[in-house]
Amino acid sequence: MEFWTRYGEEILQRSWEHLVLVGTALMVAILIGIPLGILITRYPKFSQSILGFANVMQTIPSLALFGILLPIPIIGGIGEKTAIVALVLYSLLPIIRNTFVGIRSVDPSVREAGRGMGMSDRQILWQVEMPLAMSVILSGVRVATVIGIGLATIASAIGAGGLGEFIFRGVAIVDNQLILAGAIPAAIMALGADWILGWIERRLTVKNSKSLC
Repeated sequence: MEFWTRYGEEILQRSWEHLVLVGTALMVAILIGIPLGILITRYPKFSQSILGFANVMQTIPSLALFGILLPIPIIGGIGEKTAIVALVLYSLLPIIRNTFVGIRSVDPSVREAGRGMGMSDRQILWQVEMPLAMSVILSGVRVATVIGIGLATIASAIGAGGLGEFIFRGVAIVDNQLILAGAIPAAIMALGADWILGWIERRLTVKNSKSLC
């Protein structure tokens, strides 16, 4: 109680900063990743280069990526902007890959039925393929969200705020309470986001199964 009285307000503030960082990065990653996933289903020749780039971003250590981005004009610098760019780059792979896999896994006979009804390629995409692939796409968003929440704790190293402030401060003075003050809310946030998105994903899977029946 004494710890909460002392740090409770700051924990709420840092949790909000953390949520804004991850939420903003995730929205940008979705706006970039889903169109790219759709693009490589239509033009498979680009799949190797696009997925390869996303894979490379995943392999770069987070602190190294923050360091690489810092001196870059416009997107770099100390603060939230660099952190959001880094989180977007880390979130792209599961979103692009699951969009690609989800659309490609739609039963070809369903596509042929749509063409037989006179639907254009655009109509087949938005009225047939995307609804059927949505649960798989959402699974990628779910993975990206959990990854983003974990990585955002490192964003405080470049002055972006978030729950990592407690963790770095706790490590600096060897205070386990401060470390847990950052780690526990971040874990709760990740588990909560995973549960909510998992519930939506299961609902979509059941709905699509019924529609196919």
